[in-house]
Amino acid sequence: MRPGDGSVDERPRVRRIRPTDAARMRALRLEMLADAPLAFLETVAEAAARPHAEYASRVRQNAYGSQIAAFVAEPRSAYPDGRFVGHAGGHAVHAEPGLTVIFAVYLTPARRGTGLLADLIEGVAAWSRAAGRPELLLEVVVGNNRAIRAYQRLGFEDTGVRLPHPRVPTLTELQMRRRA
Repeated sequence: MRPGDGSVDERPRVRRIRPTDAARMRALRLEMLADAPLAFLETVAEAAARPHAEYASRVRQNAYGSQIAAFVAEPRSAYPDGRFVGHAGGHAVHAEPGLTVIFAVYLTPARRGTGLLADLIEGVAAWSRAAGRPELLLEVVVGNNRAIRAYQRLGFEDTGVRLPHPRVPTLTELQMRRRA
């Protein structure tokens, strides 16, 4: 297939979320939670019950400024319905001014292993550098070896820090860090 013909191989563009993206972000959030229920800090039912106005408020908060940001992957033509196929966010940590914590990283299953993860992480990294934060940190569930290997390929290193999962006490998360 050639570029522009809707093939899954066509690389989506990564951009910062915009206030007008609330409905599409809600749809992606529900997909994220259904696909990877242990990776995010709420259930599908909790997210589905949230009013649209709350999604819109969160999206607006992530669309501007240097304290928190969300980046989405948007196919150029593969999905005429305009749905997002990936997400990664970052937020500043007041206790460590040079650090951005990456959160809510997700790729729709058809986009995994395509290099799109690197694009999303680079979106967060560039935003972090521009805000004067040269370090990135993320947490991943111990045992999610595919994600751990993917992050290692992007330069993240295991810090040795282990933390209890915030919602599932039997799980542990490990921290990984790299330069932005």
